[in-house]
Amino acid sequence: MKHREVLKHFINVLAVIILSLVAFLFIAYGFLEGNLSFFEVYLKLLTAVTGVVTATLAAAGILFYFLKKQSSFRLIVCILIFADVFAVVFYALCATKLIGKINSVEALREYISNAGNWATVIYIVFCFLQVVLLPVPGSVAVGVGVAMFGPFKCAVYGFIGIAAGSLLAFLIGRKIGYKAVCWIVGQESLDKWLEKLKGKDYLILSIMFLLPMFPDDILCFVAGLSSMTWKYYFVMVMATRAISVFTTAYSFELIPFTTWWGIIIWLVLASLVIVSFWLVCKYSESIDTFMKSKFKLKKKGD
Repeated sequence: MKHREVLKHFINVLAVIILSLVAFLFIAYGFLEGNLSFFEVYLKLLTAVTGVVTATLAAAGILFYFLKKQSSFRLIVCILIFADVFAVVFYALCATKLIGKINSVEALREYISNAGNWATVIYIVFCFLQVVLLPVPGSVAVGVGVAMFGPFKCAVYGFIGIAAGSLLAFLIGRKIGYKAVCWIVGQESLDKWLEKLKGKDYLILSIMFLLPMFPDDILCFVAGLSSMTWKYYFVMVMATRAISVFTTAYSFELIPFTTWWGIIIWLVLASLVIVSFWLVCKYSESIDTFMKSKFKLKKKGD
């Protein structure tokens, strides 16, 4: 029995060390492969900071483990797993030299257009990954598409990729996110808080998806943790994503910022967004009850 306990301690400590090493190595090699002047100038500093952060996380995880702070230990493990995923994606972006282009519409357009006949597929995959993994603003992704394909084709291709990514993100949130949070805080505590939030999650999340001021890519994962059913989420995300993608694709062409009337229209639209959100929050309970009655809310897991 004692040998089993020792083996258990060894495996847990080793897992934390390996997770931290993977994050450090992929990020450090990413700096070397990135070919950016910022990385070259501050290479030693960036590498040192990465090493300190990953080592600190590893030390904290080991300390919490032996102090029997299970929730804190599990949280550290989840952070390290997330750091590993980020590190691998970061390294891939650096190795392909895409890291220097993700914030530039023109550079991304040139990068994708060089793929020739594969440009459409690459753009759809890019929009898909933009939701699930890549820290790329949606406006940049759509801007690239408009420059390459025009507003209509961009909206169609972008919608395919973004909608698919939104569905996968919801699945991850529901199948993995719930279990991960349960593992950290306990199922009883999580279910208690989800029950408290139930009653407004349908409406508030739907409005957040529709309005431009919220990070809707992250909200896809959050929706997976809510009481929202698959049926409602599918209808809601298809509608809101279609509206946002097509609106963004055509907006800058139809309502330019370079004219006085364009600026006025954008100010009016921004005001309408603020007023609409205020009205929705004020009458949230009655609207949410109506929306749920139309989609026959089921218990989580149905």
